[in-house]
Amino acid sequence: MQLKQLCDFCDDYLKVADFDDYCPNGLQVESTDEVNHIVTGVTASLDLIEAAVDAQADTLLVHHGYFWKGEAQPLTGFKGKRIRALIQNNINLLAFHLPLDAHPQVGNNVQLARVMDWEVGDSFGSLGLHDIVLSGLLKSTMTLDELSASIANRLDTRPLSISSGDHPVRTIAWCTGAAQNYIEQAADRGIDAFISGEVSEQTVHFAREMGIHYIAAGHHATERYGVQALAAEIEARFGLRQQFIDIANPV
Repeated sequence: MQLKQLCDFCDDYLKVADFDDYCPNGLQVESTDEVNHIVTGVTASLDLIEAAVDAQADTLLVHHGYFWKGEAQPLTGFKGKRIRALIQNNINLLAFHLPLDAHPQVGNNVQLARVMDWEVGDSFGSLGLHDIVLSGLLKSTMTLDELSASIANRLDTRPLSISSGDHPVRTIAWCTGAAQNYIEQAADRGIDAFISGEVSEQTVHFAREMGIHYIAAGHHATERYGVQALAAEIEARFGLRQQFIDIANPV
């Protein structure tokens, strides 16, 4: 498959043009025109690049790539080492951030619901043309501890739970990654518990004072599934070989 064909498909399928993101979405490093073997992962770290080299991949597809707004532009230090490793080993880098969070079929949020067996209902947290946060109902009412244990078991993570009282959980909202700031919108909607990846100091106070439980389930742990679903879609459509490589990250 030609690299341009793959890029055009991903850009169109994920509706990349609809998002004003913190980084460029799509092709970030071009090394070869032909794509036969894709390795996917959460972040384009040097460990993942070296694993892709060992797997003899020609393309790396990730959620967290490079060239974030506000970061230093020179290709030096660890950043230069990463990009040099890609080019020297003829590996392309494709990265999709917000478009992969929000996509209704392969997005991180809907895929997290699939893994957790959560019922998807409404959405909110508008990012221009698309909402970023999902909400829904648990299949049965749980305590906060029971919900946290379920997340720990299914995601193989160690969630941090912030209790806002002894009320049970039936309605939930979630957004993967570093989306804890949506807790206020979730509380305004009367949601029992909000789940994201990370937690900030002030989020603890927001949860307690607004009466909404909060669970930080891990940025990495909550965002492992979108790239896998996207790669599976690519494999089904175009027959490309693809594999997911998980580089452990406790955050």
